[in-house]
Amino acid sequence: MAENEVNDLADLKDLTQGTEIAADAAPDAPVTPAAPPAPLREQELDAQGRAYATGRRKDATARVWIKPGSGKIVVNGRDQEVYFARPTLRLVINQPFGVTQREGQYDVFATVKGGGLSGQAGAVKHGIAQALSRFEPALRSTVKAEGFLTRDSRVVERKKYGRAKARKSFQFSKR
Repeated sequence: MAENEVNDLADLKDLTQGTEIAADAAPDAPVTPAAPPAPLREQELDAQGRAYATGRRKDATARVWIKPGSGKIVVNGRDQEVYFARPTLRLVINQPFGVTQREGQYDVFATVKGGGLSGQAGAVKHGIAQALSRFEPALRSTVKAEGFLTRDSRVVERKKYGRAKARKSFQFSKR
């Protein structure tokens, strides 16, 4: 067996006992644990203490501001129950809060333009997820794992010439 060959953990222990302690550390000094890892990003807030983000889906664009509060969501000056009457759209909007266990902790103010209601709900969801990750950078990995930070790039295909719609052909006539 060679001098520095390690076959199991006992051999590793024997090798480490002979190593010297660094000159700057005292031999009897307690080992202090490393500081908890800091988030990779820092909190981004405006002058009013809000986090801002832009969300997009289909042709809709949402500008979203969040701040700590009672969980009130206002879209284009109206309450979410009035603006998004369908319960499924309200579920879509609240997904980022559900994943991060932050229901009822943030007030959301959003302005949405373009697209239909479904696209607007997706845009608000994207904006809320982005703003959450800016307000609490530690939540970024949770929101990203669910795919809420990724913009859904699916859009309506354009109509082509010589076609009835994007892909549909005109009715074929033999005579």
